[in-house]
Amino acid sequence: MPDAQPQPPASLGFAMPAEFEPHQATWLAFPHNPTDWPDKLDTIRWVYGEMVRKIAPGETVRMLVNSKAHQALAQRYLERAGAPLDRVEFVIHPTNRGWTRDSGPVFVRRSVDGVAETAIVHFHFNAWAKYDDWEKDRKVPETAALRLKKRLFDARVNGREFVLEGGGIDVNGRGTLLTTEECYLDPEVQVRNPGLSRSEFEAALRANLGVTNVLWLGGGVVGDDTHGHVDDICRFVNPTTMVLIREDDPADINYRPLAENWERIGDFRLEDGSKPDVIRLPMPRPVVYDGMRLPASYANFYISNGSVIVPTFNDPSDRVALGILAELFPGRLVTGIHAVDLVLGQGTLHCLSQQQPA
Repeated sequence: MPDAQPQPPASLGFAMPAEFEPHQATWLAFPHNPTDWPDKLDTIRWVYGEMVRKIAPGETVRMLVNSKAHQALAQRYLERAGAPLDRVEFVIHPTNRGWTRDSGPVFVRRSVDGVAETAIVHFHFNAWAKYDDWEKDRKVPETAALRLKKRLFDARVNGREFVLEGGGIDVNGRGTLLTTEECYLDPEVQVRNPGLSRSEFEAALRANLGVTNVLWLGGGVVGDDTHGHVDDICRFVNPTTMVLIREDDPADINYRPLAENWERIGDFRLEDGSKPDVIRLPMPRPVVYDGMRLPASYANFYISNGSVIVPTFNDPSDRVALGILAELFPGRLVTGIHAVDLVLGQGTLHCLSQQQPA
């Protein structure tokens, strides 16, 4: 690991900014692994063209590619999709998969004498404690730190590597962090940090992300390959407001766990002791492929400088979700991107993207 800093970032005044704060760039990884989207890889490359077309007018897109040949392939797709290539910076780094939210660089920021500095925290990605091909993805933060000449922090707890994915957390940039018990406290399924208690996990979050207040939801949606990532259920849209998905059909398998989250959230308090505003987001009707329920959720939107891109599913609730989010982001263009094919990979727009704060 290049020049990894042994001390925790928070001890030096670093903290993770919120996604809705200004960005310098968005990180993506151009898709190449056919097992992520069986028989759909070509279609997904066109989705990336749409993503870049919506994000790039407001900020740089840093696109991970495996090789020069892979870069040339990406350029052909992006150009034909009408994406502004002059806003795309290609970074050659072979990856196992393209889920940049979880394997990409997680940034923290501090201000010293009025001068802002950003750094990267290495959270030792291990493919959600589920798959055995993660070695290339784990090195993405190192490549990003070298490319950007950023300080790189080595996330550890009790002397061991601390594993965390960007999709498993959401922050308001003022000290509060959202996560789920299903993802990080389950002692048997996809255990990222074996033996780590709730209090130890919270201490590691405080040390590495500079948060002061950790809020725990219960479980995520059925079909989520990550076992409970919060970015499919609950998100901050500003420092005091979050959206939370709700399933209205009592016969749906998601109904009970999502109702339990609504019961919990009534007791939530922000870092200053105030109650957050909580806005309901609907759920689309079930999206099923080859008998498998997929984690279709409007909460998996991505906030860029100029736009908010929202996964849509050819569902009547699409326009409802877009309308709710448009009211919550009045300064940004809220737009849908067709995600029925994309969610076959068991994730959508937020899972694929990672923000680099300004």
